[in-house]
Amino acid sequence: MSARLPANGECEKSSIFATPRIGVFRAMVIIKRLYSYMLQRFLPLFAMTFFICLFIVMMQFLWKSIDDLVGKGLEVSVIAELFFYAALTMVPMALPLAVLLASLMVFGNLGEKFELTAMKASGISLFRIMKPLTIFMVLVAIAAFFFQNNVLPVAQTKMWTLLFSVRQKSPEVEIPERSFYGDIPNMQLYVQGKNAETGMLYGMMIYDFSRGQENSRVILADSGRFDFTEDRTRLFLHLHSGELFENMQNTGMGTDNSRYLPFRREQFDDKQIYFPFNANFNRVDEGGLRSQYIGQNVAQLRHSIDSIGRRVDSIGNVYAADLLATEYFGLSPTVNRMENGEITRVRRPQVALAEPLPVDSLFQAPNPGYAKSYIQQALNRARRQKQEYVYRSLALAEQGKLMRRHDIEMQKKFTLSFACIIFFFIGAPLGAIIKKGGLGTPLIISVLLFIVYFIIDNAGYKMARDGKTDVWLGIWLSSFALLPLGVFFTFKAVGDSAVFNIDAYKAFFRHIAGREEKRSLSVKEVRMNTVDAARGMELLDAVDAAADALSLRVKGMSPLRRRLQRAADPALTAAVASAVEYLADSDDKRLVAALNGYPFRPGSRHLTAVGAATAAIRERLQKTANRHTPQ
Repeated sequence: MSARLPANGECEKSSIFATPRIGVFRAMVIIKRLYSYMLQRFLPLFAMTFFICLFIVMMQFLWKSIDDLVGKGLEVSVIAELFFYAALTMVPMALPLAVLLASLMVFGNLGEKFELTAMKASGISLFRIMKPLTIFMVLVAIAAFFFQNNVLPVAQTKMWTLLFSVRQKSPEVEIPERSFYGDIPNMQLYVQGKNAETGMLYGMMIYDFSRGQENSRVILADSGRFDFTEDRTRLFLHLHSGELFENMQNTGMGTDNSRYLPFRREQFDDKQIYFPFNANFNRVDEGGLRSQYIGQNVAQLRHSIDSIGRRVDSIGNVYAADLLATEYFGLSPTVNRMENGEITRVRRPQVALAEPLPVDSLFQAPNPGYAKSYIQQALNRARRQKQEYVYRSLALAEQGKLMRRHDIEMQKKFTLSFACIIFFFIGAPLGAIIKKGGLGTPLIISVLLFIVYFIIDNAGYKMARDGKTDVWLGIWLSSFALLPLGVFFTFKAVGDSAVFNIDAYKAFFRHIAGREEKRSLSVKEVRMNTVDAARGMELLDAVDAAADALSLRVKGMSPLRRRLQRAADPALTAAVASAVEYLADSDDKRLVAALNGYPFRPGSRHLTAVGAATAAIRERLQKTANRHTPQ
């Protein structure tokens, strides 16, 4: 993007909004062109990255479902319909990644070609540059919500219905040679050879278990041929020159004292056999899936959650009433009491025993078998009650899990829209910071960030599904984790801060760990100034004065407050920097070496080191002055 530079005297300031001769109208025209330019750069890349990301996730779906599709003889229209609905269900995964990648590429290209620098030099802030794309992303977020609420339930219902129908379809009969084929239900088939042109099979061996294992049949045939009936619901087998062996154990023939099992042997020259084998594609009814949580919008999900909640409360009240009505040791835990003319059930007051129950007397009975019988009866009763309560708890847990699944699906209607906005405010500022366009660096950064997002999102989903955390917290966990990252990158990009300055991060963590950076001064080969001893003494006196003032300030503090006041002192830091800058031009090696004793950012914890370094420097400076003084 290029702009005409103003001539001398045409404007007093660099901002286009402060030029007296350009005017407001021309500034609006420039901003309008800027907005149009940003949209022209972003929209094609966004469309391209979206379809690329959608293609990648579709390949993942294909590899996961390849076993259900291969060998079924499905029509192209059925496969195309399945892939269309699958693509719609993959939009929530592809859209945030496309937003992140497109924003990184656009702003990375602008930064790499210095167009972003030219815009900022013209007085246009990064927020104004991002304004048209921000408005566009808000529209995308709104459209994503309506897509999640209205389109996605229908697409998920139809996709899963088609997928279940495909899984239930019988595979095409493709019989291999010299190996057993078991895709026909209740049958194992072995073929020695086959003629691909005529469809004839040779050297056939068939194990038929359609009548059960006890009445199995073994058929040997010299040749034969498979075919389907006209309605494709039965498999027709025409055999030539063979034998049939049939077990007849459950036909009533023979007695229990029979030495041998009854069977039947048959020789045939031509035989026809039918097997039930439905080769048609039958669609599953969508009604069952449409009533599930995957096929409902926000209003329906809220209604279902309320219904399940009321059902859980009702079942819980019934279980509680049963517990209150259960008798223990022949006594009911509640008693009737008359209050205000109405009979109410209240908890029975505890009964104090005059002496403990003689439980050990059971083992002292004349017949020890009674004691064992009593204990066994008590254990059996306790186990039955435990199993009943465990079953009830599992039933309530299933209802609670179903309610959480509905709540998860409702929360996911909103997270996609929020994720798109967050990824835009991560990708756009990050592209402006790294200033790398093309597809390489943005793609690597996008994939890494999306992997982090996917891992956090999947972990939060599992915690919410299993009830280990609140549903809203688990589903929004990934958004909450990436929101500070977007705010941080936006703040750094607006202030043109060096986010990836490794030295700055090293210095920060070194300061946190208490390991300060050390100076590495040495004698300069070329010196611009000559060090005056008197001037050097004045600078050292200033360092001592700043150190004494800091020492008096922290002397009366408590140990805890003194610990908190360990940051660098501005006055001491400035005095040390001035002394080092001036004395670094000295030709005395020991004096320059003593300067390395000063910390970079001295504070209250460095007073001893500052004092020692000042004393050494003062001593060397005094010797240097005496050496140059004429005798």
